[in-house]
Amino acid sequence: MTDLATLLPRIERLLDRLDTPAAAAAPDWEAVRAARWSAHTAELKPILHPQRVALDDLLAIDDQKARVDANTRQFVEGRPANNVLLTGARGCGKSSLVKAVHARYAPQGLRLIEVDKAGLPQLPDLFDLLADADRRFIVFIDDLSFTEHEPGYASLKAALDGSLAGPSDNVLIYATSNRRHLMPEYMNENLETHYLGGEVHPGEAVEEKVSLSDRFGLWVSFHAMDQPTYLGIARHWAQALGAPADAGRFEREALQWAMARGARNGRVAWQFARDWAGKL
Repeated sequence: MTDLATLLPRIERLLDRLDTPAAAAAPDWEAVRAARWSAHTAELKPILHPQRVALDDLLAIDDQKARVDANTRQFVEGRPANNVLLTGARGCGKSSLVKAVHARYAPQGLRLIEVDKAGLPQLPDLFDLLADADRRFIVFIDDLSFTEHEPGYASLKAALDGSLAGPSDNVLIYATSNRRHLMPEYMNENLETHYLGGEVHPGEAVEEKVSLSDRFGLWVSFHAMDQPTYLGIARHWAQALGAPADAGRFEREALQWAMARGARNGRVAWQFARDWAGKL
């Protein structure tokens, strides 16, 4: 009985060590330029061949490029910079712009961490892992949107501003979304708005939805493009792929492609150019 009494505490300590996950090891940031945060294992998985996009290949978004590039340059140089929310029309270069500024500044020590919505509740763990690293990091959340009462909403809101477990000075958050306020908006929510002394006071539902996007310091909007811009981008990519893109048949088929897809944007132009070059 005495032996059992002395053995039980040792067994309990062993079980505690087995239940406690080992601290995740950070990648070798000298060799790794991008990584993906795994929500299941709470660790960073290196992306060995990150997609590289050149800023010069992103056409018709010069203002957006200038604003995001300037913010990123400030960050890389150790100056104050803002978290960035890129919103607007689909396929117009939001995600590509984040990848492009990463490609430009990666030689200067900028690293990109991709986080999906499932990983948002573990953001404090990720921030702890990055805090002591001798690099600067962009935490990239692509195609972000929320439904009502999703757990990741509160986690991201706290991480951006208001939580003691927020990111250190070497971390910024860049997010893309088709929704400016990241959540669905309903007509009846506007009925809560009231007027007091000539001022407009939005209802609580509207205030709650705006409160997340409002915590991003820099908003960058993307807009649908016109036909000449779409054709110009398609022609640029076709020529980059080594295919002729003279007026006539090229433009006619490019417009038919856009009509079939129901959109005119940079992504559709790129997809058409690949199809055109592949056929030729």
